[in-house]
Amino acid sequence: MPGCLAGLAPPPPAALHLLLRGRSRRMAFSAAAPSRAFQLRLNPLTGDSEWLVVDEAEGEDVGAAPPQTQRQLLAATSYLDMLNDAARNRAYRRAIDAAVSDPSARVLDIGLGAPMQPRPLDCDPMGSIMGCGSKHYFRNVQGVFCKTLMLDLSFLFLNVSEILDSELLGEGLIPTLQQAHDSLLVKNPKTVPYRATTYGQLVESPFLWKMHDLHSNEANAADGVWLTPDGMENIVSVKLQQHAMQCDPLEDEIRLLSEPFKVFEFDFSERPESQRENKITIKTTGDGCVHAIISWWVLQLDSAGSIFYSTAPKWVRQSSIKDLPQCADDTKDWCDHWKHCVWFTQGRGAPVMKDQTLSLRASHNLTSISYQLLNPNDEACNGNLKADHLTLLPERIALYGDIYWRSALITAIKNALSDRSPQTCIVADDSIFLALLVSSLSPSSKVIAMFPGLRDKGATYLQAVAKANNFSMDQIQVIGKRAASLSTDDLEHKINLLVGEPFYCGSEGMLPWQNLRFWNARTLFDSMLSADALIMPCKGVLKLCAMSLPDLWKSRRSLKDVEGFDHLVVNETLGACGDLPGEQQGPCLPYYVWQCGYTKKLSKVYSLMDFNFSEPIHSCFGKTKIEFADAGTCHGFAVWIDWVLDEKNSIVISTGPDSRYWKQGVQLLSKPVEVSPADDSAALVEASFDPASGDIVFTSSFS
Repeated sequence: MPGCLAGLAPPPPAALHLLLRGRSRRMAFSAAAPSRAFQLRLNPLTGDSEWLVVDEAEGEDVGAAPPQTQRQLLAATSYLDMLNDAARNRAYRRAIDAAVSDPSARVLDIGLGAPMQPRPLDCDPMGSIMGCGSKHYFRNVQGVFCKTLMLDLSFLFLNVSEILDSELLGEGLIPTLQQAHDSLLVKNPKTVPYRATTYGQLVESPFLWKMHDLHSNEANAADGVWLTPDGMENIVSVKLQQHAMQCDPLEDEIRLLSEPFKVFEFDFSERPESQRENKITIKTTGDGCVHAIISWWVLQLDSAGSIFYSTAPKWVRQSSIKDLPQCADDTKDWCDHWKHCVWFTQGRGAPVMKDQTLSLRASHNLTSISYQLLNPNDEACNGNLKADHLTLLPERIALYGDIYWRSALITAIKNALSDRSPQTCIVADDSIFLALLVSSLSPSSKVIAMFPGLRDKGATYLQAVAKANNFSMDQIQVIGKRAASLSTDDLEHKINLLVGEPFYCGSEGMLPWQNLRFWNARTLFDSMLSADALIMPCKGVLKLCAMSLPDLWKSRRSLKDVEGFDHLVVNETLGACGDLPGEQQGPCLPYYVWQCGYTKKLSKVYSLMDFNFSEPIHSCFGKTKIEFADAGTCHGFAVWIDWVLDEKNSIVISTGPDSRYWKQGVQLLSKPVEVSPADDSAALVEASFDPASGDIVFTSSFS
């Protein structure tokens, strides 16, 4: 079926399959039963996917999603954060009120993102709200239609659209507006927003440099492992695209090398072009090295030019740069649904001198904007990546170049090999680093790389870098499948060494403990392990600390009145965490805590639960008393896993908030609690791990 991801089972035959992007999850909707939806659920412990029935009808269906899954269907999306963005809501409401003077006017709302009067005809082009158990959400809507925009409604005179992502175009803004102008709108319609303009700024940042220049960073490590050997500097790299990231926390680490510059302007009242190119001349403001382009956009919501909404970084919003529109609402809070975007320059970056003139070529297609820095001969400095190169997330690139992380794994593997000469080593995850490391340090071993996510690309990569890392492809075998696919027939000997980071390609945005897939793999391999098999990491330790997270908590609080419209009915569906009734608790969600606005640790780090990988996977329970080390408002807990690599507990890799390369789990409180060490306040936190689902459930109480 078109749109299906490789390796995923297709949805039930009666379903219309939609690939949801940005704010939503992967779902399918039944053509025969509009009230029924099928949610694609990924089992975090196996990597398997299954379609669950999400049905508004009473009664139980075989294969139906559990009630908790149905209630919090869109918890991992940014819908709730979007609707809690008061500045956004006010700007849209003011612009709509200014545009609509006739209460009987026909209005097209594309994206279901702007509750308004008059009651609009809504289109949900991504299909992301339809079928989600929220039919009462539409009581202010005259009609809803989904996906195709094939109705003959050319008399609509106002188009309200909010299908914008951090890059502006990624949710299909251009093709959706093209079809609306072709089939639905009157000539010269009114539009909200009226115009969008994208901006960029050249920056120098050692942190951002580490997120894309793996070759230089592993050269600095000088440890003999080459993920990017000489001549193949870009064989592992970030994808050439804009990467959404909260850049305000990096303000003190960034050196601005230009003033903001305009990139593209999009007029919503006209049919947009599918692609354009723009050559921009930029004068640098200082000496340095351009490591990245940080970009953002500004919406002009009304034709008069009096209502703006900006996603600009804080240093831009607080400046007084001429000719740069600012958000008129000075009360704009932190939000997570629209971040800044980072485009990385390749290699070491582009060295510049103050007052130097640079040329930048910007281009856009239907869904993205890209950049190329040009040299004095107007040639692109970026270059192109070959099709067989591996592209990983920026955080993974930075981790692979981190000298301390590399040293920890190298030391642990060397110690393991010093005690034995393993005949068979299994790399249970997608770690190219461990596959290279074990193969080069133990040339007599048979190394089997599972690579369940990388698959054939991982095999092609290893073949390309084998010679530079002094191993032969004869000693390594890539399975390219999940752990359950391995059998004794694939092995000549028992497994002596089982290793993982753990890292599973494609699961980077999930909760930290969903990397306990490694533990499940170890369990599946149980009968194939030798009696003295060494497992690395040998255990995981669930850690947590109490946090003040006011910005994140506000963005995840329950909805009530949003610009005059009651949104209480969707709180469960959207996974609200704050201001819940009674003893209800919202879901634990994954975040880069360092990107969550204002944050403050209120306690030391506590251990809550151990996962012993010498044993098959089993249920676990843990509890701990947290004493507060600092006064403040506790909004919840940051939770993560520390991976203990050796049995002596001497080599530990922490994935906590102090490291910016991993996401943590955040369990927010329904009601924030004022705490202080002076009054002996404390919290009791309990957690239980379910090996069937891979979920961890938390409860907390304060005294």
